[in-house]
Amino acid sequence: MEKVYVGIDISKDSLDVAIHDSDRRWHFTNDRLGIAKLCKMVTKLEPALVVFEATGGYEMLLYLSLDEAGLPTAPVNPRQLRDFAKSTGKLAKTDSLDARAIAHFGYAIKPAPHPLPDTQELKIAQARRVQLLEMITAETNRLRGVPRALQKRIEAHIMWLKEELTETDGEIKEIIKRDAVWQEKDSLLQSTPGVGPTLSATLIGYLPELGNLNRRQIAALVGVAPLNRDSGVFHGRRTVWGGRANVRSVLYMATLVATRFNPVIRDFYLRLCSVGKRKKVALTACMRKLLTILNSILKHHIPWSYSPC
Repeated sequence: MEKVYVGIDISKDSLDVAIHDSDRRWHFTNDRLGIAKLCKMVTKLEPALVVFEATGGYEMLLYLSLDEAGLPTAPVNPRQLRDFAKSTGKLAKTDSLDARAIAHFGYAIKPAPHPLPDTQELKIAQARRVQLLEMITAETNRLRGVPRALQKRIEAHIMWLKEELTETDGEIKEIIKRDAVWQEKDSLLQSTPGVGPTLSATLIGYLPELGNLNRRQIAALVGVAPLNRDSGVFHGRRTVWGGRANVRSVLYMATLVATRFNPVIRDFYLRLCSVGKRKKVALTACMRKLLTILNSILKHHIPWSYSPC
């Protein structure tokens, strides 16, 4: 029996499906109902492989559904797909033609099936990193006012902890590199001044919704959206609370760096301070703005760019 290779072209609102060396085409909406119908149809085909673009955004619900259906899936870097289509002389571009090109890529290249990555390994490595940082801080504080002999032992322990931290950072980097979707997200996030590997890994592991929600939803999810405290005639000061504290703490440190090196965040911070905003309030607003920028970058799959006026 001839193996079936399925290609899926993904856009914000629709999904176009094609089979290699076949005239059959399908069109579905890119929502839960449309994806459920797509999975049901593709499952009947018993495909050898289902290939789609690893865009880091619009494909995530589809990826999850295909994985839950037990279908062999292979997210592929969009650049590889474009280069392959050009190499075969397919220069025209429509959603239907793109789906056919993706199916052809699956048949010709046969990329290895890649199940949806489990964030548990990444989260464990990140939790270990936080533990090491806390232990380094605690041991550094213990250096004060202790005998010299004990200082040497503490310093030796601090050196060992720092070596462990370096090794853990390397492990986190390798975990991200093993997954095409995560690698794409990591590259997009770190293109932004002020965003380093720590924030990028934290957002990938603990905030998978980034790029799939609007700016208000993502700010509320992290806990950097100002919330009203009003009751009757009482109007309290708007505050931020709740959300994902582990994401917020790392975002705070990255924002401090961004207020110096990211021109958009720096100008925004200085403008808020110049009109009398307290520094803490201005920093919180900058956290929200940086998060919004990163959300937009993943949503539109476009790296950071800045054009001064």
